[in-house]
Amino acid sequence: MSIDIDAVWQKYRLKKDIETRNKIAEHYLPLVKIVAGRIAISLPPHIDREDLISSGFFGLIDAIERFEINRNIKFETYASVRVRGAMIDYLRSKDWIPVTMRQKIRKYEQTMAQLESQLGRSASDEEISDALGITTDELKILVGQCNSATIIPLEEYLQTDNLESIEFNPEETAQYTELKETLAKVIDRLPEKERLVVSLYYYDELTLKEISLIMKLSEARISQLHTKAIFRMRGYLAKIKSSLF
Repeated sequence: MSIDIDAVWQKYRLKKDIETRNKIAEHYLPLVKIVAGRIAISLPPHIDREDLISSGFFGLIDAIERFEINRNIKFETYASVRVRGAMIDYLRSKDWIPVTMRQKIRKYEQTMAQLESQLGRSASDEEISDALGITTDELKILVGQCNSATIIPLEEYLQTDNLESIEFNPEETAQYTELKETLAKVIDRLPEKERLVVSLYYYDELTLKEISLIMKLSEARISQLHTKAIFRMRGYLAKIKSSLF
């Protein structure tokens, strides 16, 4: 049964009661499932998607309680940041990536960043594998293993939790604009296919399956391109992090 969500919001604004809050939460529950679905693309099998949704639901409740309806911002935009943040916090608390895998990921990321800094362009698979002292086939396996680490692809560098304050404080608009411009420059440096995957995934919010149909590549190949793009971007952003915030 559909509800007049605007009327429910107005009621909650006046009463701030739990029953009305829960009606709002129920209405926006599909948003939690959408965010969970996007994050779950790279989740290892032992991470329960329902636990992810549960953590996101608490993020939704928090968003409802904090949201100021008279502000010039859509609730969906505001809630998505908090829901995703709650899920990311949950995943961080699980610490599911083994130490040995973290070491491989760190070496891969640092090697790629150093190599591309020296070359002044994106490095090829052959150049990266040579720098790591492994074969290109071994590099493909490594990239596949690194896929789980891209669940939290850019938060450490972009600090997306700050989007809340940027949305609500006009004096910070210049900083946010600079951040977007910096990210756009980083994306422009990516190889063509990786750039397209990133644009379709993060800006058009398509799933990897939808992107695979558009690009006529397998989902596994799209996932690989996504992982490689994220690690390139992390390398670029790590160098300029201190100047952003």
